[in-house]
Amino acid sequence: MNEKDFEKITVADLTKGAQVNRATFYAHFNDKYELLDYIVNESASAVIEKHTSGNMKFDKEYIHQLVLAVCDYHQPPNFQCRSSYFSLIPQLKDKMLFELKKKLSKSLDLIYADIEKSFYVPIYASIILEAGYLWASGQVPFDKEEVAKKASLIILGE
Repeated sequence: MNEKDFEKITVADLTKGAQVNRATFYAHFNDKYELLDYIVNESASAVIEKHTSGNMKFDKEYIHQLVLAVCDYHQPPNFQCRSSYFSLIPQLKDKMLFELKKKLSKSLDLIYADIEKSFYVPIYASIILEAGYLWASGQVPFDKEEVAKKASLIILGE
């Protein structure tokens, strides 16, 4: 994606770059879209894990770190083909939202009953996702620490 738009990348390009044959590629993935899905999913999970270090306590610091994870995840990479990144934004947002919901649901297990979690988790995850994305896309005049602080305050009502 540093050399050409994702839509123009072929499986032959991928196998050549990875120095594997096509059979090896197809043993793991059906197509380049499945590979992309895997990479995006793994990167969303990894950036959250990096920021939270396995902490699952639903508090101001946890929310703060989730927002910072989203900021880092959505910060545009240094691609020459910028359109490749921008074409992936919906998929990136969907994967991050999915991961945020999983993490938030686990962290709220001891606080809310399942029926309440089904209400709060999507709302909290959406606030965190949007706060981080707004920062990464340059749509807010705050640094990412301030964005994380503001999102934490909104969610916790402080």
